[in-house]
Amino acid sequence: MLIGRKIKSAVFGPLKLRLPLPDRKISKQIAGKKVTAVRRRAKYVVIELDSASLLVIHLGMTGRLGLFPSGTPPAKHDHASWLLDNDLEMRFNDTRRFGSIQVFDSEEAAAEFFETLGPDPFWAAFSAPYLADLARGRNLPVKSFLMDNRIVTGIGNIYASEILFASRVNPTTSVRELTPGQWLKIVENSRIILTAAIACGGSTIADYVNSSGEKGYFQTKLKVYGRDREPCPKCCEPIVQVRLGGRASYYCPNCQPDVRPRKTKKKP
Repeated sequence: MLIGRKIKSAVFGPLKLRLPLPDRKISKQIAGKKVTAVRRRAKYVVIELDSASLLVIHLGMTGRLGLFPSGTPPAKHDHASWLLDNDLEMRFNDTRRFGSIQVFDSEEAAAEFFETLGPDPFWAAFSAPYLADLARGRNLPVKSFLMDNRIVTGIGNIYASEILFASRVNPTTSVRELTPGQWLKIVENSRIILTAAIACGGSTIADYVNSSGEKGYFQTKLKVYGRDREPCPKCCEPIVQVRLGGRASYYCPNCQPDVRPRKTKKKP
């Protein structure tokens, strides 16, 4: 519905997002331009225009894009809208304002911006040897490792917990302790779980909805995340919650045993 449409004008609200809204630059570069493609890179929506410019939108935690008939009253937390040549408006709504809107003059300029990001979990570059190579010599919990966008993009807190549970790997395990077989399981389960989450429309947290106003329902299929003290779906052992890198992490101590060496008490 968006591809092939021409952007006639852009309007921006007074509140700043995670980054200042470059409204003048956006208006000048995209007005009268046609959308040729829409793709995703990490958590960014990349909208390609026939002028070679790219409109790059980060959804943050609560951001969403939607198409509405022109003249529809703006909703609370609408921060930007683009009038299309079919009398529809594309609007960006973000309750928490953690999102961002940027424009790049060319694919090369955008590539420079994205060069610090790791591969997407569905790319061939995301492989067991790739992860093992980056993990070599590092003493970092595997869950924190998977949530680092410089390593891999698209694996957030919820999915990291679910991937490690499916892989039977404790989230506190140091990456240098993992075997090639465990890395392979993590890669395989990353794709399986993310594919299932996409099919379910994602995992709804608080007020998140998709562009159609629908809530995702993958949270109904979560095995460990958010289930502190509830029975493990595989062995009935109570799920445990720990904090890693300031984020809540969940695992089953029976299915995901802690392999770290235990400290022995010194004899008096």
